[in-house]
This record gives sequence, C-alpha cells and structure tokens, in this order.
Amino acid sequence: MAAERYPYPLHLGITEAGTYNISAIKSSAALGPLLYQGIGDTIRISVSSDPVEELKIGKQLLKCFNLIDKVPNLISCPTCGRIQYDMLPIAYQIEQYLNNIHADITVAIMGCAVNGPQEASRADIGIAGGKNEALLFKKGQIIRKIPQKEIYEQLVLEINKLVKEKNQ
Repeated sequence: MAAERYPYPLHLGITEAGTYNISAIKSSAALGPLLYQGIGDTIRISVSSDPVEELKIGKQLLKCFNLIDKVPNLISCPTCGRIQYDMLPIAYQIEQYLNNIHADITVAIMGCAVNGPQEASRADIGIAGGKNEALLFKKGQIIRKIPQKEIYEQLVLEINKLVKEKNQ
C-alpha cells in the first residue's frame, strides 16, 4: 500500500471538473470509491465558480461517507401530482440556510402530507406541504400545521431549537 511505503499525505482531486453540477457528479464518481476504501488524506473539489461552492460539495461528499461531523443533511422528495405548494423555493432556501449550521441533523422538505412524514421519518425535523399550509413533523410524528406564508420562518426557528439541543 502506498501509505505504508510513503509517509506523505495523499491528496485527491479532479482539477478540471467543470461547473457546479458537473463537478459535483465527476468529483463524487472519482473520489467516492477512493474515500469508501479509506484512501486519501485530503480532497480538493474544483468548480468553475465561487470557491465556496467547492466547500459545499466537499462537505457533502465527506458527509456521505461519515468522514465529517456537524454537517446537516437535507432531504426532499422529487415531487408528484399530489404536491399542493411551491416546494422547491423553500427547499433551496433551507439548503442555503443549512450551509451555516454546524450540527448533525437531518431536515426534510417533502411535497405532500399523504406520504411526506412517513417517507422522511428518519429526519429530525421536516415539513410536508398541503393546500395553503404545511405539516411540521419530527421523526415522522406530526407536531403542528404551519400557514404557507410562515413555513420558512417557522422551520428555521425549529431548526435553531434542534441545533441548540444537539450541540449542548
């Protein structure tokens, strides 16, 4: 093994990976199998964009292999005919908000109340949309309804409470 022969850190990365989506896919495909095998000491994700985007991809990649702590996980459904609210803007807003959170939590943004809470029952906290409202749930258990205009703000408040609990 190279690690036994050479006492130097092994750096992994794809230099010319491309724009955000392409880079995320190429870097994950190339580095994922190596990280899974425990190969590599440092990684570099290269994106033709703001370097902050490189950090986002790198953190999520390391999170997938449990190689980093205190990085939130966001899950969301692909949506279907049952969706009754504009889910994607909320999902993107929460994704941005979570970039500044340092806790091992899972947040779910689900499209419908029919399946959402149970499909995302492993999530620490989440919402499932309905007509003009969303259900707030924790670990699949419905906590309360939130009016549509308050979904983002109320979910952020609940995330902050959860982070405070987790980081104590």
